[in-house]
Amino acid sequence: MNAAPIDGDEPWMRALHADTGYLLYRLGLRSGQLFNTFLQESGLRLRHYAVLRFLATSEGALQRELSTRLGYDPSAIVGLVDDLEKLGFAERRPSPDDRRSRIVVLTEDGRAFLRGTDEAGLRVTNELLGPLAPAERDALHALLLRIAEDGLA
Repeated sequence: MNAAPIDGDEPWMRALHADTGYLLYRLGLRSGQLFNTFLQESGLRLRHYAVLRFLATSEGALQRELSTRLGYDPSAIVGLVDDLEKLGFAERRPSPDDRRSRIVVLTEDGRAFLRGTDEAGLRVTNELLGPLAPAERDALHALLLRIAEDGLA
């Protein structure tokens, strides 16, 4: 049995679409779905991708730093790093500052994988933001960046 299409003029739908937070939530879900569909071929999810992107900007990070910076539960980071190690995209190494600690570093295979995702990321963004003109996309990005810098730092 197929569900009936949603009527955008129904009062409950108008109320949801008047809520900016709800729209951001729904767009975030849609963006994640699109990107996860692309990543599915490699066996990764958006959370793995976020770890790889973070590692690409650093010389390595402790797992607790990854947890803090990305906003993921520490137990989730362990599993994500395990997955990335199995694929050869990241590895744990002794920390130069404390041999008891291990840092997670991006491997060359991980860097190559990220280079290959650039075009796919652009396709996902273009699909999601298709209704917007280039100037509107730039304005939206600037506004989201301002919110993210203030609220997610």
